[in-house]
Amino acid sequence: MATLSELVTYCDQRTRREAWKDAPGAWNGLQFANDGRVTRIGAAVDAGVVPFRRAVAAGVDFLIVHHGMFWDAPRPLTGPAHERIKTLVQGNCAVYSSHLPLDGHPELGNNALLARQLGLTPETPFLLNEGLPVGWISRHAGRRASLRARLAKHYDRVVALEYGSAAPKAVAFCSGSGNSAVPALLPAGVDTLVTGELREEWFNYAQENRLNLYLCGHYATEVHGVRALAAELSARFGLPWKFIATENPL
Repeated sequence: MATLSELVTYCDQRTRREAWKDAPGAWNGLQFANDGRVTRIGAAVDAGVVPFRRAVAAGVDFLIVHHGMFWDAPRPLTGPAHERIKTLVQGNCAVYSSHLPLDGHPELGNNALLARQLGLTPETPFLLNEGLPVGWISRHAGRRASLRARLAKHYDRVVALEYGSAAPKAVAFCSGSGNSAVPALLPAGVDTLVTGELREEWFNYAQENRLNLYLCGHYATEVHGVRALAAELSARFGLPWKFIATENPL
């Protein structure tokens, strides 16, 4: 049986948690403790009552999430906020959150795994945050139609804005929200981006600046990192793991 402390230490070191400057509410690392023992690992994209209940029902007592529990200001523990805590306490389930560290990691990160999912190699850092890459750029050979077809095999809904090169030589990856990535494309010498979601304003920008933008869903593009970290922990500590899915179409 592994201890909570052992798993937290491994996750902190593997993701280089302390090296990252994240959003103020991200609070990467252990967000909620259990009694100190871990028998089953879980992975989920979001913290929330439903994923917590499903994790507890599956016997998970160490849950890794990408979007953690504390994005907004402190609030009274009533209503859904109380139900979250109640579920975790009653289920003896710890919560470990890893946001930007699991976007930019060269092996376990969402963006490196997005590239590899398409048969591409993440090579060039993209969207640097305090010197660390949040996204990655891969060299690309072939037509954009082939890229779109490969995306469609992995994602239920792909919104394609195709105003750039018909044969892009490089593809940038930014999982989740790509709003900060679009204006960084041309300075990086790239006209093609795979991301999760974008604000409406980027449609005209893509037309005017001749960009290819592929939107595959915020949730769908951020399942990869938590799964990879959970699988690695499972192998390292000899514990079973389970992905806790929700019906998030966004």
